[in-house]
Amino acid sequence: MYLQFKKLNKNAVVPDYAHYGDAGLDLVATSVHKTNLYWEYGTGLAVEMPSACVGLLFPRSSISKTTHCLRNSVGVIDSGYRGEIKVRMSIPSDDNEVTLQYNEGDKVAQLIVFEAPRFKVVESEELSESARGLAGFGSSGR
Repeated sequence: MYLQFKKLNKNAVVPDYAHYGDAGLDLVATSVHKTNLYWEYGTGLAVEMPSACVGLLFPRSSISKTTHCLRNSVGVIDSGYRGEIKVRMSIPSDDNEVTLQYNEGDKVAQLIVFEAPRFKVVESEELSESARGLAGFGSSGR
């Protein structure tokens, strides 16, 4: 199975897996746009996600060395999207002087691709019984 990437600028780095067995493809920043609310990292890449698949953007573990937080928790790249892959990070509102952040050329996120079957949605008067039932938050204990 192939995943096609298009470089949108000369500094773009086609992602690869860092190690055999890794689930995520590392994405490298080619631009940084800072505002008062977030920092947006451009990757200079567009992707053609296979039909019936979705790309999910997650922070890398190195995010723990920064004051960043992925703005939308998990980024979603639908199979029809052909624009630039961008990673938007929040910074704490009380953190006016960010001492560690990502720069151009740094790996900023990871892309993990999953199959996403398309379901026929139907309304139902009843749902089947399950062991969990209606138990919600905290139902599995601490």
